[in-house]
Amino acid sequence: MILFRAFAAGACALTLLPLPLAKAETQVPLASHRAVYDLTLAKGSGAKAPAQARGRIAFDFSGSACDGYVQNFRQITELQPAEGAAKLSDMRSATFEAPDGADYRFKIETKVDNSSTEAIDGKAQKTKNSGISIDIAKPKRAHLQIDGPTLFPTEHLRRVIAAARAGETLIEARVYDGTGEGDKAFDTLTLIGKPIGAPAQEKAAQADALKGMARWPVAVSYFEPGKRDGQPIYVLSFDLYENGVSRALKLDYGDFVLKGEMSELTISPTPPCKK
Repeated sequence: MILFRAFAAGACALTLLPLPLAKAETQVPLASHRAVYDLTLAKGSGAKAPAQARGRIAFDFSGSACDGYVQNFRQITELQPAEGAAKLSDMRSATFEAPDGADYRFKIETKVDNSSTEAIDGKAQKTKNSGISIDIAKPKRAHLQIDGPTLFPTEHLRRVIAAARAGETLIEARVYDGTGEGDKAFDTLTLIGKPIGAPAQEKAAQADALKGMARWPVAVSYFEPGKRDGQPIYVLSFDLYENGVSRALKLDYGDFVLKGEMSELTISPTPPCKK
């Protein structure tokens, strides 16, 4: 699953489900895979909406509950406004997350048009109160602390899958992925629909590894910390397979929505974890 904020809490209650993650993953381990999604404009409204849009996402995921998880992500998006020149953005990220969700390392680079590349490099660790301690190396050194229960992306993914298996429909959680300036976590609200029985249509989703596998419609809304009662800054919707693969992406930025159709999928063997 792609649990990212492309371009990449206060008084609200956070529900972090006490689910047996390691046990759940032995049923269907997260698949090591590479997925490519072609982006097109689904809809736009308002003066800030582009007249046209296109792009591509390449997402590589590998690892196991024994060795930890590596994600490499790249999104290139070209937005054509009603007037003026098109704007091209290029975002790349590389992350590693420990198998127990206690440590997280990240490098994120963003470039818009011909501007210089903005880069952030850092690491984060869980603290005794389930908050996180963050050390930023780039663009300038900084040490930060976020109090209260906070999840890293793959840990959040595993909780969503475990919740879907258990028939849960709603998860509230604070998630830290290092995007932005790496100085804050985001409140998230995840809605999980009923299992989907109809087969996926795109050719890439016809892979043998996905045949007969449970999948659910999922929508993850991201909010500024402590502002979950307001409008989300970003909503990511998709079909989530039990092994963590995603299809039928919808990236809602408010003024416009991008659709991501899976055009390529390669699934690699995942070594069994004997923990």
